[in-house]
Amino acid sequence: MQAYINATIIVGNGEVLKEGTLLVESDKIKEVGLNIDIPDNAEVFDLTGKTITPGIIDVHTHLGVHEEGIGPAGADFNEITSASTPYVRALDGINPMEKGFEVARQSGVTTVQILPGSANVIGGEIITVKTVGTIVDEMIVKSPSGMKAAFGENPKRVHGEKTAKTRMGVAAVFRQEFIKAQNYLQKLENGENVPRDLGLENLVKVLKKEIPLRAHAHRADDIVTLLRLVKEFDIDVTIEHCTEGHKIADYIKKHDVIVAVGPTMSSRSKVENADKGWHTLLALEEVGVPFAITTDHPVVGIEYLITSVAQAVKNGLNEASAWKSVTLNAAKHIGIEDRLGSLEKGKDADLVIWSSHPFDVTANVEKTIIDGEVVFEA
Repeated sequence: MQAYINATIIVGNGEVLKEGTLLVESDKIKEVGLNIDIPDNAEVFDLTGKTITPGIIDVHTHLGVHEEGIGPAGADFNEITSASTPYVRALDGINPMEKGFEVARQSGVTTVQILPGSANVIGGEIITVKTVGTIVDEMIVKSPSGMKAAFGENPKRVHGEKTAKTRMGVAAVFRQEFIKAQNYLQKLENGENVPRDLGLENLVKVLKKEIPLRAHAHRADDIVTLLRLVKEFDIDVTIEHCTEGHKIADYIKKHDVIVAVGPTMSSRSKVENADKGWHTLLALEEVGVPFAITTDHPVVGIEYLITSVAQAVKNGLNEASAWKSVTLNAAKHIGIEDRLGSLEKGKDADLVIWSSHPFDVTANVEKTIIDGEVVFEA
């Protein structure tokens, strides 16, 4: 057992403990709080002046499927052979030994959701993993953790000469694919003998609400189109990016969805990003839409996730909300809050020890711990 004492503990649920104690036993959190009795057999670490946070979660990355520094050979995130590829799985494209995973651990990021890219209207199945390991199957937290979709400029640009040249075309491809999936499901439920179709099987998971749709949508009109389609097909959704969410925050709130906002630290590389800024988070916070902050790695490097959170606070976001956006709310976004996202008894022992408060520009990650094991030490 390990006992971490005298630390500032940012629990992840909005609570902050001064001179707190955290006990870890094997791969789980045993206890966290003030004035906790420390067992005689515990290995004690005095963290006076230091800060403990939950392992940070990035809900929207292309880690391992869009490898850094090797060009086309590492570009395994967009299967552009069709405008709709629900049959592909990010799981099959991940290289867990790529540099980005090491950088994530060095930066206190312990869990990531990995999505296919946004070239296709429907892009394939999503997976969530811990950031340590050499066999991706042994790193899985949740598989699948969603189905990727995309609206707006990306699918128009990639498939514009074949199937989806306009926003009307993108929505039409989406409808066609989900109507096929509805018909497939109806035949299965009627006991008909139908040939297996991997893509339709995967879309049926969305129709049955076994997994959510996670849809790339920057512009306000694309978000509205997405929400229209979600209502038509009665499916669960998370809005990914939500760049112009501040323009229709009240409307988003009415639809009871959660969103991932970012990468706000990136440049305004296309028309959909023209009005990006930290004001989106403030508007969503004001009306009560739950959100996570993301880097969209490698659009913004995974090492800048904590910087993004600090910048959000600098620009007016409540600090407790900012922390939740990469801890407990991020876990809820993925559906793994029962085991991750906060430093609470019984949850996975994923934690980060910082030299000072993480928002201090000079703060360093001293240790990153996943499942009770030190995976990075400065």
